[in-house]
Amino acid sequence: MSLILNIDTATSIGSVCLSRDGKPLQTLVNDKQQDHAATMVLFVQEIMQTQGITPAQIDAVAVSAGPGSYTGLRVGVATAKGLCYAWEKPLIAVSTLQMMTQGMLSQTMDMDAFYCPMLDARRMEVYTAVYSGLLETLTAPHALILTSESFREQVENKKTYFFGNGSDKWQQLMPVHPNAVFTSYILNAADMVALSTAAYHQQVFEDIAYFSPYYLKPFHSTMKK
Repeated sequence: MSLILNIDTATSIGSVCLSRDGKPLQTLVNDKQQDHAATMVLFVQEIMQTQGITPAQIDAVAVSAGPGSYTGLRVGVATAKGLCYAWEKPLIAVSTLQMMTQGMLSQTMDMDAFYCPMLDARRMEVYTAVYSGLLETLTAPHALILTSESFREQVENKKTYFFGNGSDKWQQLMPVHPNAVFTSYILNAADMVALSTAAYHQQVFEDIAYFSPYYLKPFHSTMKK
């Protein structure tokens, strides 16, 4: 048995999903990034009230831990850590790129393909990774400046799905190839459920005091001094 609160604020779309035994019970979504800090706790309260759940019944809190928006990740991780402290529950960290791939796999059901999630990192840079249809990590999450040669090896070998809010600029840059498939995807905390449930049963928890998001690169402010 597992009752897990899943929180995602890695991009401009934030969401909270309550899951039981690997199945989503209820999900609430906010599409205004500037409101994430205010809405996430309200979403948690609303879901728990609607489902008749108390903090004592929650088994763990999971958070999409990056990469993604620097501010968004801070909001999500701070919210999750705060709940874990207050409720004395374990913290589960889920790779944002892996949860995206889990979500896309549930749509395509194509196990014999490569999956390349992409999150916009400004200019021609993206946060990306490559996964198999079994969610095996083939290329670890990293920040990448796109060129016309990017992902040549993948598309030459197998059908490759490109998706996420960074894939549009890659589609404009890459040479046309029959193995390259571009498909729409919207981040949702419900896509964390299978991963957070597996982590819970394997007892893969984070140190609440020291855990920080997977930023992948330093934060640079555009504000003038």
